[in-house]
Amino acid sequence: MTEFNFKIKKRCGNARLGIVLTKRGKINTPAFMPIATQGAIKFTPIEFLNDIGYELILSNTYHLLLRPGLDTLLKFGGVSEFMNWKKPILTDSGGFQVMSLSKLRKINKKGVKFQSHIDGAEHILTPENVIDSQNIIKSDIQMVLDECTQYPETHENVEKSMKLSLHWAERARKYYLDNAKKNYGAQFGIIQGGVYEDLRLESIEENLSLDFEGYAIGGLAVGEGYKKMIEVVNFTAPQLPEEKIRYLMGVGRPKDIIESVYRGIDIFDCVIPTREGRHGNAYVGTDTLNIRNSKFENDSSPLDTESDFFVSKNYSKGYLHHLLKINDPLGPMFISLHNLSYYFKLMKDIRKNIDLGTFDDFRERFK
Repeated sequence: MTEFNFKIKKRCGNARLGIVLTKRGKINTPAFMPIATQGAIKFTPIEFLNDIGYELILSNTYHLLLRPGLDTLLKFGGVSEFMNWKKPILTDSGGFQVMSLSKLRKINKKGVKFQSHIDGAEHILTPENVIDSQNIIKSDIQMVLDECTQYPETHENVEKSMKLSLHWAERARKYYLDNAKKNYGAQFGIIQGGVYEDLRLESIEENLSLDFEGYAIGGLAVGEGYKKMIEVVNFTAPQLPEEKIRYLMGVGRPKDIIESVYRGIDIFDCVIPTREGRHGNAYVGTDTLNIRNSKFENDSSPLDTESDFFVSKNYSKGYLHHLLKINDPLGPMFISLHNLSYYFKLMKDIRKNIDLGTFDDFRERFK
């Protein structure tokens, strides 16, 4: 079995302070993962992520399979080596892309046959070859192949999808264990079932019987809204094993993270910091500032007076507004970097307050 260990160091209510050990190093949790879908974090040189302090990033098996391709990654020794990232990486299997590219794919019990959105070439994803791909990618945490449904969807269709994901999970776990010596990273199961409690509980029961190294809550942030998302986390997270790491997939607004940590979630990923940054939106305190707004044109104050990050303290809102207005790439890059720094500090503050036993107070102050 691969080198992987998760230990809870402290609790504050349901919030957990933990540490993950992998081949490439440690991950302090709760943790947020910036997204390098295709082996690159948009507008963000990887060295800056190191400087900020991030310990884990996410990439996507589906996209890496298409570009640069597994042959290239094999020659480079994996995606981390390819992109000069020396720390752990988690890879999603492509289940979300299976949902979003519905016009280009066909699903059956064997797997997913799809056409590349790039050149139309035909590819097949199966529970087994997704593991082979992630071993070539050298993923420290590998997600099983699953199917994700949109919201809203009927109970009947969500149940059918959930059962297919369970069938794939059983095959994936068997293949992973049968080929233990070839595996680079740990394998996580994914809890599906939409917004339906009975389906989520069935998915949990079946996934727990497979004894994955960690568990993810999937199928959220697909249009269900904040209240429904929290409702699902409420009846899902407490049923997951206390000693296993818990990952909430694709959820990542600051409020969402704090409320989910409060309910026992350990790791998160989302495109929000860099996507919002590219559109000129900066996270400051509990607010989001649209730096494109004309009111910032002559604002000489730093982007964030509370931050020690070089972008946040050295560049004025007026200058950043100017960069966005002239469409200079520095504008989206600077604000994306600021947002990533903001998110890292948010997670650091969360961990600090769990350690001190003051997380509930921290949560109330943020609200």
